[in-house]
Amino acid sequence: MAIDGSGAYSSVQQAFNAVPKNNQKPVTIFIKKGVYKEKLYLDSTKRFITLVGEDRFNTILTFNDHTGTVSPKGDTINTYTSYSFLEEGNDFTAKNITFQNDAGYTAGQAVAIRISGDRSKFFNCRFVGNQDVLFADEPNTRQYFQHCYIEGTTDFIFGPSTAWFEQCHIHSKKNSHVTAASTPKETRFGYVFYDCILTGDTSLHNVSLGRPWRPYSSVAYINCWIGNHILPEGWNNWKNPANESTARYVEYNSYGPGANTAARVKWSKQLAAEEAKKYTVKNIFRDWNPVN
Repeated sequence: MAIDGSGAYSSVQQAFNAVPKNNQKPVTIFIKKGVYKEKLYLDSTKRFITLVGEDRFNTILTFNDHTGTVSPKGDTINTYTSYSFLEEGNDFTAKNITFQNDAGYTAGQAVAIRISGDRSKFFNCRFVGNQDVLFADEPNTRQYFQHCYIEGTTDFIFGPSTAWFEQCHIHSKKNSHVTAASTPKETRFGYVFYDCILTGDTSLHNVSLGRPWRPYSSVAYINCWIGNHILPEGWNNWKNPANESTARYVEYNSYGPGANTAARVKWSKQLAAEEAKKYTVKNIFRDWNPVN
């Protein structure tokens, strides 16, 4: 498909709509370079969809909804409805695409992608926006990100899903918080950042690795390079000391100028080598191999 009309479809939503409901066969949609300004919805009846962009910097899926604005139907937009792309179908894959919300720095919550389907995979993608960029939306769903770039201001990776980020670049644009996981109590793993790089704008020195949207928030940083924008204490309790006894915040082998592990809050944990070995794709995703 191509925005200039040279493909089978000129909009991404048209291509989604053409997929038969309850399809059982894989469908690949190739998207040529261009800025596709659409509010996209892939519903739960459409599975096994793969989106392949021509160029991850120049194949851009974007919209500008944000909290407080009014939709064409007259509803006031909230965090859940501010998405540029809502992905509900299981077994979704994306490669070489930028997912963006371009509402602006002061717009408040403005989700670039809300992921509700299980077994979602993203390779070499970019997630760009400000507050609440990547919404890992549903409990008991699994997401895998490899070689991706994710940037934002406040809580820009958030939600209750289990998500593995491998060799990703996480960039902060405000003195705020990288993650706001809402992991359910009974879910063993929330977010795992494995071999990732955390950077921030040069003016930043007051960013936390995460704060708990819900009490049992689970976030792990394993073998990550951490820039000097991260606070020495590392984590934030969201102004609720009770969260300190429930949040599950761990690190292993952090390095870089922001890896001041001795100064971390006492209610976070530095894993021993044997404990860190439990953080594998197989242990976390069980019967699903996302790189198969």
